[in-house]
Amino acid sequence: MNTTMNRKLIPLALVVLALTPISRAQSQIAGDWQGTLSAGGAQLRLVLHVTAAKDGSLSSTLDSLDQGAPGIPVASTTLKDSKLSLVVDAVKGSYEGTVNKDAAEIDGTWTQSGQSLELNFKRAAVQPPVKLAAPTEIDGTWLGTLDAGSAKLHIFFKIVNTESGLTASLQSPDQSPGWVPATAVTRIGSSLTIAIKGIGAMFEGKISPDRRFISGTFTQMGKAFPLEIERVKD
Repeated sequence: MNTTMNRKLIPLALVVLALTPISRAQSQIAGDWQGTLSAGGAQLRLVLHVTAAKDGSLSSTLDSLDQGAPGIPVASTTLKDSKLSLVVDAVKGSYEGTVNKDAAEIDGTWTQSGQSLELNFKRAAVQPPVKLAAPTEIDGTWLGTLDAGSAKLHIFFKIVNTESGLTASLQSPDQSPGWVPATAVTRIGSSLTIAIKGIGAMFEGKISPDRRFISGTFTQMGKAFPLEIERVKD
């Protein structure tokens, strides 16, 4: 009887051993990855979140930081022989990459609307929490209307002071509910410059003496538009 049971256990043991390397490979790629996509003069920072289930299957989501689009669902995530494949139906895109031996980098290509662009990921560094500082007189939310000729777009800026200096984010609610973080905020006296590299945009303005308005120019992809923003309640 024991011999019969042992014979039944042997095939099962072989199946478990065969699955172990696959599960290990899947778990090694689990985690957060960051990369930058160069598209039409814009630099789009992307963060890929990969999760491995107990059965070895993978799932993932994608954040487009500079477009204010977190949690984009990835319809399919597969890893086979160090080849990672992503299908992102939500934006009609796909990704094919190769994971290096120590699972620290993924080199590959992003394809969308028939165009293929190089996209490489590295393990995402842990970001320390942002420490707020005493608010400046321009901290808060500002609203303006951008006349782009064919359309008038509401533009919000949210300015916050931190221990590392001023930060800002932009929202265009007529286009997207997401907030796009600025890559640099510079203030010299009454002059304020907000650069948003991810969408190839910049706002340069003068702060009014009463701190109620900031009047200036919004530039994107080489096109400049006058823009005046007014302080509003959050």
